Amino acid sequence: MAVKIVPKEEMLDAIGTKFEPGAWIEVTQDRINTFADCTEDHQFIHVDIEAAKNTPFGGTIAHGFLTLSLLSKMAEGNGVIPENIVMGLNYGFDKVRFLAPVKSGKRVRAHAEVADITRKDENRFLVKQAISVEIEGEDTPALVAEWLTMVIAG
Repeated sequence: MAVKIVPKEEMLDAIGTKFEPGAWIEVTQDRINTFADCTEDHQFIHVDIEAAKNTPFGGTIAHGFLTLSLLSKMAEGNGVIPENIVMGLNYGFDKVRFLAPVKSGKRVRAHAEVADITRKDENRFLVKQAISVEIEGEDTPALVAEWLTMVIAG
């Protein structure tokens, strides 16, 4: 993935920019357990390997919110930003859908496209990225989302 740096006046021209998929990230059982401890969500489907074998998934799966939170890493180094950027702020999501579970041991990576950019004032831009998280070897993505970032130029 690569960051595209453009003059402020050209930010809106970046709508439609697609990025190469990010690097694969393995979703290990240790990562799932750590997330369960942080969020206090210890539902057996995430942390009890033996009990989870008897589910339709055949084993433990990552929390949907774990996969969502990994977007920060999966999308690292991609995006469109104005020259002289001061900062970027996570602004939230317009849409998030969890489409397929991520089984423990699977790898995921993000695909991103600039869906929209709204100029808020001379130095602020609201960037909406269409995100899809691919699960290695599977047809259905783990999730799709519309992720908002406020970028502020100097």
